[in-house]
Amino acid sequence: MLRVTAPVAVAASLVLVPLPGAFAAPSTGAVIAEVYGGGGNSGATLKNDFIELGNPTGAAFGLAGYSVQYLPGSPGASTQWGVTPLNGSVPAGGRYLIAEAPGTGGTVDLPAADASGSLALSATSGTVALVNGTAPLSCKTAADCAADPRIVDLVGFGTAVVREGSGPAAGASNSASVARGSALADTDDNAKDLTAGDPTPVNSKGQTTGGGTTPGGGGTPVPGDVRIHDIQGTTRISPLNTKTVTNVPGIVTGVRGYGTKGFWIQDPTADANPATSEAVFVYTGSANPTVKVGDSVLVTAKVSEYYPNSSGGSQSVTQLTGPKVTVLSSGNAVPAPVVLDAAAIPAAYAPDAAGGSIENLPLDPSKYALDRYESLEGMNVEVRDVPVVQATDKYHELWVDAASTDPRTDRGGVVYLGYDKPNNGRIMIQSLPPLTEQPFPVANVGDRLTGSTAGPLDYNQFGGYTIAANTVGTVQDNGLQREVADRALPSELSIATYNVENLAPGDADTKYTELAQAVVTNLRSPDIVALEEIQDNSGAVDDGTVDASVTVQKFIDAVKAAGGPAYDWRSIDPVNDKDGGQPGGNIRQVFLFNPDRVSFTDIPGGDSTTAVDVTGTGKRTSLTASPGRIDPNNDAWTTSRKPLVGQFSFHNKAVFVIANHFNSKGGDQGIDSRFQAPNRSSEVQRQQQAAVEQAFVAKLEAADPDARVVSLGDFNDYQFSPALQTLTKGGVLRDLVNDLPASERYSYVYQGNSQVLDHILVSPAFKRQHVRYDVVHINSEFAVQASDHDPQVVRVKP
Repeated sequence: MLRVTAPVAVAASLVLVPLPGAFAAPSTGAVIAEVYGGGGNSGATLKNDFIELGNPTGAAFGLAGYSVQYLPGSPGASTQWGVTPLNGSVPAGGRYLIAEAPGTGGTVDLPAADASGSLALSATSGTVALVNGTAPLSCKTAADCAADPRIVDLVGFGTAVVREGSGPAAGASNSASVARGSALADTDDNAKDLTAGDPTPVNSKGQTTGGGTTPGGGGTPVPGDVRIHDIQGTTRISPLNTKTVTNVPGIVTGVRGYGTKGFWIQDPTADANPATSEAVFVYTGSANPTVKVGDSVLVTAKVSEYYPNSSGGSQSVTQLTGPKVTVLSSGNAVPAPVVLDAAAIPAAYAPDAAGGSIENLPLDPSKYALDRYESLEGMNVEVRDVPVVQATDKYHELWVDAASTDPRTDRGGVVYLGYDKPNNGRIMIQSLPPLTEQPFPVANVGDRLTGSTAGPLDYNQFGGYTIAANTVGTVQDNGLQREVADRALPSELSIATYNVENLAPGDADTKYTELAQAVVTNLRSPDIVALEEIQDNSGAVDDGTVDASVTVQKFIDAVKAAGGPAYDWRSIDPVNDKDGGQPGGNIRQVFLFNPDRVSFTDIPGGDSTTAVDVTGTGKRTSLTASPGRIDPNNDAWTTSRKPLVGQFSFHNKAVFVIANHFNSKGGDQGIDSRFQAPNRSSEVQRQQQAAVEQAFVAKLEAADPDARVVSLGDFNDYQFSPALQTLTKGGVLRDLVNDLPASERYSYVYQGNSQVLDHILVSPAFKRQHVRYDVVHINSEFAVQASDHDPQVVRVKP
């Protein structure tokens, strides 16, 4: 009965010495399903300790001559195993309840026990064994117990010395048992096989403390008094949260055997209240669900609220945990899906709680889109013939828009034009069956998902209501093409910005080739290119390297190989690990420039910690260092990239270019947060950064009102954000994206919203008639991307 961890060849006469923590091959008959030692203790509801056996097989397991035995977690030399003899049998697919010693507290009796003993189990640490025999065991170590063939199954919990596998099951307490999942999986690793939760004793008749009948009972299982709409309630938080519910009926509508494993059940008999969902997710932990779509089931479990991304203020998902499941019948019709379209999705997005939580507010699904989605949580829903508004990503998911009223881009997406315009119809699509069964479609923005896409409505860990699709529609290709910028005239200076997404020497040559080809072909080889997210020569390895010459030269060589110019470059290495981004990567901004078209004015003195300043006036206005960094020691740039400024000369005229990469949006609450309006905490630092740069530009323009300034890069914020309003304060800079039609204002796609993160801004010296600006859409809308950002280019006549 030894579990061997690697193939070993031995002579038949050899005796195998058990490995510490190793036990018999996982039981193929009865197992210890649940152990609870807190009965009658302070804080306990149940009066008695109990041990529950389970039988995952199709035949009854006889217990004549068997016993359950108990050993304290840290046995001494004189410690003995306690014994409770057993009789009868564990029904096929059923349970068997052994009542043990009562405490002095508690208010609830166990259901009628199948056997009784007087073992006083510890609430927090101990070992229970199912033994073929009634004589007390003598082993007191994991290895000795592993060698005892009488032990059928064994569970160590808390800090028990005797346990199976990597460690004992964790979390037992006065109010929590340790239990296997509904599938009774037994891998001989207590820490993995059992989890803590509310005690849920069930006897061989399937009776529970609630008086209902549950899996494995000898009698006919009957539904309990609670229905799914009672669990879901009329707010985002279940009125039965933390409570155990018994024999909740439903039809299985979806099964997920990967990631967060479990299944959805839906009550085909809905109540009359549109605010209460009729479906709920049943979480099976590490165990694979054993039910299938169309099964009619009864579920006994604990109600809980799960926050997929609590730090981001996500919505909660009401779910049933630690389930015990009875399948009543199979092949039943699933409830018809609710169709999500413009008529079904309200125009208002969410109630305003002045930044507070909306989760305890009564749902109003006729008024608010977020409430509408929440009222359908877990239910079978459907979208039909919908536009794709975010391309298929590497995680095999895409976004569609089910509301035809959301403002569209010229290329088929939906455009994000204000905090008060979140675009209500955005929904993520994920495949519920494994990809081997249902290959996920590859689609670009503007394509159409035709036919029906249907499945339970989920909420994902990165934010956003999601259809866990049992069926996915067919992609209708809209023929989206990558844009090519207009050529610059010889009299125009062309300047571009491109976030190349953590470019490092170790990246595949194909990434360099694609990025370089975009510079040459799609951007028309600009005279100056500001690159963001250039990593140091060791990439994300945090070894103290800050030099990025290998990364930059590899990119320059790729541009030349693509038929582009022989760019020269300037940059300043950051202080190690001080500029944020991918740990160890030391990302920074870099200027590439074509020396045949524009010259760089090198002025010594610029380094990672020295602030650049302005000197001179009028046409003699100059930087004190070029390249230089703007106020790099200011707290506004803590763990963030510092702006890189360079002085160029084009047709004997000075042009000041600032390459930016403001701090990220990490830590912000999402559009669909349970906090409304959501807290965008990262805005504070970007606004500070904008104020520092605005003051620098204002100083340049005070020295020379005709100073030609171009500020560009990844500002990580929207054209309507406080940061951009601060940066353009006093008219020192003009954000060119606002010159575009509203339908063209985007450079990035996130959660289905086409939005602006990258900008090019110019000083008043550049007259509107002498400026031609374009966002060149080559990445953000496509399933195949060289970067997640679209580059931008401006052509100016100084």
